[in-house]
Amino acid sequence: MFKKWLSAAVLLAASTLVNAETFTFTAIPDEDESRLEERFGKVAAYLSEQLGVDVKYIPVKSYPAAITAFRNDQVQLAWFGGLSGVRARLLVPGSEAIAQGYEDQFFKTYIIANTSADLNASEEFPKGIKGKSFTFGSKGSTSGRLMPEFYIREAFKASPDDVFSRVGFSGDHSRTIAEVQSGAYEVGAVNYSVWDTELAEGKVDPAKVKVLWTTPTYPDYQWTIRGDVDQRYGEGFKEKVTAALLNMTDADLLASFPRQSFVPAKNSDYAPIEETGAAIGLLGDD
Repeated sequence: MFKKWLSAAVLLAASTLVNAETFTFTAIPDEDESRLEERFGKVAAYLSEQLGVDVKYIPVKSYPAAITAFRNDQVQLAWFGGLSGVRARLLVPGSEAIAQGYEDQFFKTYIIANTSADLNASEEFPKGIKGKSFTFGSKGSTSGRLMPEFYIREAFKASPDDVFSRVGFSGDHSRTIAEVQSGAYEVGAVNYSVWDTELAEGKVDPAKVKVLWTTPTYPDYQWTIRGDVDQRYGEGFKEKVTAALLNMTDADLLASFPRQSFVPAKNSDYAPIEETGAAIGLLGDD
């Protein structure tokens, strides 16, 4: 009788331990770190309430670090850009894109320039940028590197190193804006959403920096989840996470992204990103 009781107690304790396991997520560090901490702290609290488990946001210092954390199972969910999501899913079989911002279905990049560069905005790709100094964002950024490099190569039939006098990587979109605005670089590529947000907040000086050109739209940010979460957190957990993201309606929470809502996503939505990344050799994890 005692053995039966002990066995039941052990099973109950094990079950409680599994149910108590923290669900962790991260995000690519695409802008100012303090803004990310505020944004994703709110998301963690919301998800914890919706899922009934402890949820923790784990910050990372770089795009590759976000991918590594996901690959090593340090996090089970991640807010990736288009390219980083493709890379992560290639490294973790069974992982899935489950939700994207409404706006992420038709994302875009701005090519921006310091006004001293004497370049004019146009609807056509600005070929006058040839010979200028140019900064991308992170090396693994979809909007700050992959797509602008694609259009640069298409326009000049050459690599960025052969087009510009100097090429840099700022690390994130906020720094790209700051570096072009200060004149450290004459031209740069930036996520339109970060630009629009910082412009509205008064952090962009239109007398010093302006938008030259806007890319055609492409799929970008998405939430990607590991394929083994149901085994770890209970049957149907992935569906619960998906539902929590799609049902996020708090205006303040959504504004922190900023997105108007989240909509369903699937891996095949990002085929154009994978094809472009493969075409210009950006599917490595560095």
